[in-house]
Amino acid sequence: MTDKGQFEQGYQVPVQHQKAPGRQGELDPAPLSDHVPTPEGGSQLYKAAGKLKGRKALITGGDSGIGRSIAILYAMEGADSFIAYLPEEEKDAQETKRLVEEKGRKCYLQATDLKERDNCKKLVEKAVKEMGGIDILVNNHAYQMMVEDIKDLSEDQWVHTFNTNIHPFFYLSKYTLPHMKKGSTIINNASINAYIGRPDLLDYTSTKGAIISFTRGLSNQYVGRGIRVNAVAPGPVWTPLIPSTMTDDAIKQFTSPMGRPSQPSEIATCFVFLASTDSSSISGQTIHANGGVIVNG
Repeated sequence: MTDKGQFEQGYQVPVQHQKAPGRQGELDPAPLSDHVPTPEGGSQLYKAAGKLKGRKALITGGDSGIGRSIAILYAMEGADSFIAYLPEEEKDAQETKRLVEEKGRKCYLQATDLKERDNCKKLVEKAVKEMGGIDILVNNHAYQMMVEDIKDLSEDQWVHTFNTNIHPFFYLSKYTLPHMKKGSTIINNASINAYIGRPDLLDYTSTKGAIISFTRGLSNQYVGRGIRVNAVAPGPVWTPLIPSTMTDDAIKQFTSPMGRPSQPSEIATCFVFLASTDSSSISGQTIHANGGVIVNG
């Protein structure tokens, strides 16, 4: 069941809080993973068309939120997934596995800390061994924590955010590319914050800007070899990251020009597009799935 009010103009998610990194099973209302909103204010099951039949995807942060929805929509389109997540997210990860397998595809799990470069290398090696290859790399995981002023932003948090949000994107891409062939894709999850400069997420915003530049540079390296690299820059999306990292006031203002937050499924459709041949002439670009905010770039 979904709450029809979620898709109406002026909808506000209820203020709620969780301990980081958050649990999808505790979100109220539940986010949409395999349904998409309809113009009438309800939702319908995502309509698949076999766009990723036989493909193999490595998805970080695949236990919940956007990552879970990507894995599910990929399964509906015919792809198997190998998802990475933090050990404390095991329950959500197992639910993602169940939902993917319910769609008739395989889902492999690996709890790991991607801040460690050796763990990134081992993750890629295990994904290749289990799935027989990697056609799609989705760098999706992220950390954020609100701090209003740079004076109060600790050096430790700054380093932790960069070690989580951008360094693993480099490691995973570096270790995965030797296993990729023409037609493979890398898709990085960025953020609207790289374009608007959100002040209370300075470290997070900075890493998302780095991801955009990384996407462009890596695309220029590999587009001539038949491997495309793109990014998605979501705006407000209803995921466990929100109640586990944002203040009451921030949650109350959690909306977009559409008058509501986006659902994970609405962002995941962009990842389907960028992974499929529908986007065969697109590389080095960013899709702005942000609910109608006009940005440059």
